[in-house]
Amino acid sequence: MPDKKPVNHIRLTSHPDSDSQVAPIRWGDPDPLRRGPVIATLTEPANRNVIGTHSGSYAIYRAVAVAAGQLTQDHRADLTNTAPAVQIGPHKSWENTERIVSMDPWGAVAPQVFRAQLEQGVDIRPSIAITRAHINMPELRDAITAGRLKPDGNILCANGDVSVVKAAVEPVWYLPGIAKRFGLTEAQLRRGLFEQTGGMFPELITRSDLEVFLPPIGGLTLYFFGDMDSISNPDIPLAVRVHDECNGSDVFGSDICTCRPYLTHGIEVCIQTAQAGGAGVIVYSRKEGRALGEVTKFLVYNARKRQEGGDSAATYFHRTECVAGVQDMRFQELMPDALHWLGITRIHRFVSMSDMKHDAIVRSGIEILERVPIPEELVPADAKVEMEAKKAAGYFTTGKVASKEELAEVKGRSLDA
Repeated sequence: MPDKKPVNHIRLTSHPDSDSQVAPIRWGDPDPLRRGPVIATLTEPANRNVIGTHSGSYAIYRAVAVAAGQLTQDHRADLTNTAPAVQIGPHKSWENTERIVSMDPWGAVAPQVFRAQLEQGVDIRPSIAITRAHINMPELRDAITAGRLKPDGNILCANGDVSVVKAAVEPVWYLPGIAKRFGLTEAQLRRGLFEQTGGMFPELITRSDLEVFLPPIGGLTLYFFGDMDSISNPDIPLAVRVHDECNGSDVFGSDICTCRPYLTHGIEVCIQTAQAGGAGVIVYSRKEGRALGEVTKFLVYNARKRQEGGDSAATYFHRTECVAGVQDMRFQELMPDALHWLGITRIHRFVSMSDMKHDAIVRSGIEILERVPIPEELVPADAKVEMEAKKAAGYFTTGKVASKEELAEVKGRSLDA
């Protein structure tokens, strides 16, 4: 008889060996060692204390690489010299189980903070990386030529190079906090995630003891301008632009929307604020097409352009609803988490006209003193339909300054609650 092929036994993590985890996560504990590391390793399933795995949407490519034999499934990252280029936090907001629920505040320093466990063989990986870089965009060089920006040789060079610190963030969801943010029970959230992903993560239903989920979605990138230490100081001017990904405009310069012009304008305001002794922050989230996706976006483009009478502000949102069922799925409720990770309590210049973004930030306990609209001359001709549609729908407010009532309400709300 031929020899039997060896069988690879796979432990079903949806059925725990016991009711207790090896390393439970105590979300919000101010002591990181008591809080515990996020362990999403596949090399030692018994140590896992989360649902899902690292790398967000890129986890699928990793799975294919392993299946194709191009990557060993027991590969462990060599994290030598990968520590953050700049230290962020810890801030008081890191302890608040309602302030930060969609990212791991200790994610950038996990290998350093949990070094003892790492040296004992536990596979701990960072979910945030922080580095230094230079950016250079033609619009910034145009701003130098026009005199709106002046090179200083430090933040901005004469050739348009801008010195920045940037951080890449993978999503890490604390399910009880996510559920509360959306007004759901945790059971409703878990069942919705399980059913609407075709049962991709059975642990959502079978492992109620696992409260942290690493969803296979895009994360976000933050760009910092000026003095990093001043970002959390409410008395030092801070400019912020929260921008949701638009590949067609941001990368390829499509002129049917104002995304890239508003992004570059936000960077310009951040540079100006940093040069004046303050700081600037760009939050760039992977929420393509209002989180409906680029295929949906392009289908809507076709529908808008081919309808009788041509593209119009009156039918702008209606065509999106016809295809996607909703106007917007970005859920800005989770967006302020990145700002709280930075310890921000006050934004002096918010470079956005979106009421959804403004209101989500203010409701989370952060003051906004001024809203900076996009200058009319930066709006492409083909994007005017979008602008008019948003105005008609009450989508944004031009240059609104937070009312005294709003600011008083925010000030009276304890950030430690």
